[in-house]
Amino acid sequence: MPKPKRRVVVLAATVCAGVLAVVLLVTAFGGSGSGNVTYIGGNTNAVLYTTGHQPKAPDFTGTTLTGSRLGLATYRGSVVVLNFWGSWCPPCRAEATTLAFVAQQYQSAGVRFLGVDVRDNTPGALDFLHSHNITYPSVSDPDDTITLDFSSVVPISSTPSTLVIDKTGHVAGAVFGEVSYQELTTILGKVTARND
Repeated sequence: MPKPKRRVVVLAATVCAGVLAVVLLVTAFGGSGSGNVTYIGGNTNAVLYTTGHQPKAPDFTGTTLTGSRLGLATYRGSVVVLNFWGSWCPPCRAEATTLAFVAQQYQSAGVRFLGVDVRDNTPGALDFLHSHNITYPSVSDPDDTITLDFSSVVPISSTPSTLVIDKTGHVAGAVFGEVSYQELTTILGKVTARND
């Protein structure tokens, strides 16, 4: 095939792949926010899944940064905030204080927090937790196994991502990117009210 035609074919394939990615993302998010999700504060990266459209959270068991085994199933019956993070990630550092604060604020309501430390080294990750006063556990995900499992049910494409899982084990809300206090507490308020 002559080079100009090959460039056209490659360009067309790239455009088609981009269009397909956009279509899949819009489908996953229910379009305008009036279908399967509600956008929080107009932010299309902060969503609350409507009842009946909440994907089942994949179960996993991993090794915590302190060396013990921990599975998501042990959290069943509680609202869980699952945060995908890495000490190498600037937005993760920016949101860490918010997560630590909200974890303390919602502890008396029975909301439990769990981190998934993505592609990190243990000493750096432990230093990150200590320097940001994060006391809830994190499991290590050095090869993205846990992250990829969740990516099959919700559109996790980057770190950080924060999911709110309801008492039945379904993903009820999510923030894809750096989480804000307002977004997280809005989602938690809705999810804890649903679960009462």
